[in-house]
Amino acid sequence: MPRVGLTGGISTGKTTVGAMFVELGCRLIDSDRITHDLFEPGHAVHEAVVGEFGTGIRDGEGRIDRRRLGEIIFDDPLRRAKLNQLVHPAVIERQKEFLDAVEAEDPAAVAIVDAALMIEVGTYKNYDKVVVVICTPDQQRSRLQKRAGLSDQDIEKRIRSQMPMEEKVKYADFVVDNAGSLDATRSQVVATYEKLRGAA
Repeated sequence: MPRVGLTGGISTGKTTVGAMFVELGCRLIDSDRITHDLFEPGHAVHEAVVGEFGTGIRDGEGRIDRRRLGEIIFDDPLRRAKLNQLVHPAVIERQKEFLDAVEAEDPAAVAIVDAALMIEVGTYKNYDKVVVVICTPDQQRSRLQKRAGLSDQDIEKRIRSQMPMEEKVKYADFVVDNAGSLDATRSQVVATYEKLRGAA
């Protein structure tokens, strides 16, 4: 079973591309969704993150407010590294459980893990193939502004917190350029899927 890592810069369109792979029959898990679950009250990761960054990152319902947390970590690489240290082991464990479960259920499947930082933290090595989604820097900024309503300064902090796109593509087995139309993106996804199926 091909184990595939799906990554790219912030707001390049990983979710859109991931949905296209799912439409083709791939199995996919979103690491951001895993983190959301781990951040819920009651999880050990929630307690560890609040213990490290303080109760001020909680919202009125006791949940971790990701925007407040972001204001801390995107200003400070050391704090960002500490957050990754607290969160990533549990995320990686969930990813492995997903991949093992898919392989046990359907060895002919194509299983995809969508994770923004897999190259930065080195977990891209856990996958047989890596797909990197790209777009233009201007599109990245525009999409991030529309999605999150951030200031220009905050947008730049988030982009700079990740590996530059031109470096990321060096790790790619496949690149999906999401700068054009959805149809253009879909045709690239279909072509990539066919090659992944061939690898299976």
